[in-house]
Amino acid sequence: MMRIKVILLFFLILCVIVTMTIAQRRGGSFPRGQSFQRGRSFLRGEQQLRSDFQTWEIDPEFKDDVFTFVRIEYDSSGAFSMTEGWDNDYPDADWNFSYRLHQLTSLNVNPESKIIRLTDPELADYPFIYMSGVQRIRLNTPEQTALRKYLLNGGFVMMSDFWNPDGWANMLNQMRGVFPDREPVELKLDHPIFHFVFDLKELPQIPDIHTWMGGQSFEYYHGSSVGDEAPHFWSYFDDKGRMVALICHNNDVGDGWEREGENKDYFHEYAEKHSYPMGINVVMYALTH
Repeated sequence: MMRIKVILLFFLILCVIVTMTIAQRRGGSFPRGQSFQRGRSFLRGEQQLRSDFQTWEIDPEFKDDVFTFVRIEYDSSGAFSMTEGWDNDYPDADWNFSYRLHQLTSLNVNPESKIIRLTDPELADYPFIYMSGVQRIRLNTPEQTALRKYLLNGGFVMMSDFWNPDGWANMLNQMRGVFPDREPVELKLDHPIFHFVFDLKELPQIPDIHTWMGGQSFEYYHGSSVGDEAPHFWSYFDDKGRMVALICHNNDVGDGWEREGENKDYFHEYAEKHSYPMGINVVMYALTH
């Protein structure tokens, strides 16, 4: 078993090296000529079909050696909008990001994403999980315990799509239940995660498409009474200094993945420049650290 793990780790590192080499030759930017996907534009609640999105075949001999994008289902508290829940941007974001990860890196990527809860025994089978719309997230004690165990045993979580000081206060409170003895560390632009595959020149900030189309500020649209609209990236680390969580505050990284087929200008300005490069950086960094 240990030998198999070593071999798989070797091939993963090789994939990352190939991916980084390709990206560096392209100048660390989203490759020119990667087309905007003219897929359907969906309304929340409308049925989405996997066949409406880009798909691909995986080698049957390596069907278990693929990266699977895993979204966590959780509960929220109080009255909240359509953008405040575990399924925000689902399934468009999951399928589009899986396709771009498959297209732009050397990873073997599963075209099918997965939804599980933190208390699901399957959680330990996946090294990377994603949580969206976490403005009013509520984790009960078993979920906090399960997330802590998962992260300290090699897992990684990326959280996005929440705004303003109220959202951060709630997130900080929930994470104190996960890590009562740890404090988050804010990352600056010089951290390697912002340059791991794609070299980002600024801290990315992706507005949801409605804010962008309406020309409103983040503060106005998301109801904040305090003028902090800047993007913040907070991380938690284990005892060995390994990053186990990345929390993207004042950001909607997933909207850049979800809305790819809806507006070409939004795609080029946010998905192409920020959302996909950031997402790919995070996944590749998490899998190799």
